[in-house]
Amino acid sequence: MNGTNWIVVWAAAMLGLGATASAQPTSAQSGAYTIQETRLGPMDAPVVSPVFSGDGRHFAYVTKRGETQCVVVDGQAGLEYDKIGSLIFSPDGNRVAYAARRGNKWLAVVDGRADAEYDAVGSPIFSQDGKRVAYVAVKGTTWFVVVDGQAGAEYDGIGKGTLIFSPDGKGMAYVAVKGTKWFVVVDGQASPEYGQILNGSLIFSPDGKRVAYGAVKGAKELVVVDGQASTEYDGIAQASLIFSPDGKRVAYGAGKGDKWLMVVDDQAGPEYDAIACLIFSADGKRVAYDAQKGPKWFVVVDGQAGAEYDDASNSNVIFSPDGKRVAYAARNGQKWFAVVDGRAGAEYDVIGTGTLIFSPDGKRVAYGASKGAKWFVVVDGQAGAEYDGIAQGTLIFSPDGKRVAYAARNGQKWLVVVDGQAGAEYDGIGSLIFSPDGKHVAYAAWKGSKRMVVVDGQAGAAYQGVFKGTLNFSPDGVLEFLAMKENSLYRVKYIPVP
Repeated sequence: MNGTNWIVVWAAAMLGLGATASAQPTSAQSGAYTIQETRLGPMDAPVVSPVFSGDGRHFAYVTKRGETQCVVVDGQAGLEYDKIGSLIFSPDGNRVAYAARRGNKWLAVVDGRADAEYDAVGSPIFSQDGKRVAYVAVKGTTWFVVVDGQAGAEYDGIGKGTLIFSPDGKGMAYVAVKGTKWFVVVDGQASPEYGQILNGSLIFSPDGKRVAYGAVKGAKELVVVDGQASTEYDGIAQASLIFSPDGKRVAYGAGKGDKWLMVVDDQAGPEYDAIACLIFSADGKRVAYDAQKGPKWFVVVDGQAGAEYDDASNSNVIFSPDGKRVAYAARNGQKWFAVVDGRAGAEYDVIGTGTLIFSPDGKRVAYGASKGAKWFVVVDGQAGAEYDGIAQGTLIFSPDGKRVAYAARNGQKWLVVVDGQAGAEYDGIGSLIFSPDGKHVAYAAWKGSKRMVVVDGQAGAAYQGVFKGTLNFSPDGVLEFLAMKENSLYRVKYIPVP
């Protein structure tokens, strides 16, 4: 999509102004909103590795100061170091951490405070509640994990990217090695040793109470759940191991000779030539996946194989939020169609990958499709107006399920369609969101050198940049985003007028 990656256009002659951040807001009136702009501080040049907090309210980046670098958070510059690694915000957006080098030593910096120095330091991670922070460190030939400033047991190595907190923040796990043996460390306790721990397989259950991972034992592979080794297979399908959302169930794909099967709750299912797209329903009671037997593909729901098609290998099968309905895309011959609750819909040349969605209440279904060179959105079986393109990932229902919006392209111009009504054309469209009550729609857009936010079809003030991922409605309907104006960072609020 032309415009989805524009995000920020930095001024070519941007200078570090060296000013102190201002908390004095300025306000203006626009339609049903009061617009409040609060200057957070200057945007130093050059800007490197910009990141935003998950709620879109905070912004941090690395900037160079001669031969050194420093981190600027919401316009406030931190200490200078010789080199700075990746920045992260805590999930609640209130904390910042990064790795930094001083001379030939590395250290973690958390909330502006430097930890102990080591020979190497990995990127820090926060727990989901933001209260804990951990990272991998190296001193000489020994590896260890530092949690909340305290160094743990030493190992010969720690698996790259394996350090994780449980969703509740109380537990922590990672993969470690001593000699030639690999194992998992959960809350400081080492598991039995294996020849290898399968890459990317270590997971906590959503409630944080359980742990699972794949391992290699001799020529076989197996899954370990809560410390208990399961049946051994010839292979475990990569990235297939999942817990149900309630944490009570476990499922994964396994290989047996030249066949593949799904293992759910330690029970092996039927053998097929191929399997894919394993998911649980939101309540954890149902499970579905794609399977192939001979030249035909089908979807297996709760152990029951559905109708056969020429292709359903990338169906992205989905459950409705309440778990009662199932939908996926399938192909017969050269035509694609959506299958909803077992019934095949109208045929199209293409159904957009990842566009099939249920409304939050589960009553409605929408997806993007094409016939010839034209694209359109199908809502509840009815095809909408045709366009030259539909922007992937923009199709959304309002929280109450009553409204639909998406970004579309006419020629070289982009526009947003809300409830079937096309809005004004722009050179590009960015983030698209509904307000919590579903009454308002907002999105970022650009036209020429002007970047703006459009609310309910009305374009707001122009900025040098509107930052991707920062557009957000609060529960009380206040729209916030971060923008750049006059080479400074601003927090902008659209406050509803009573």
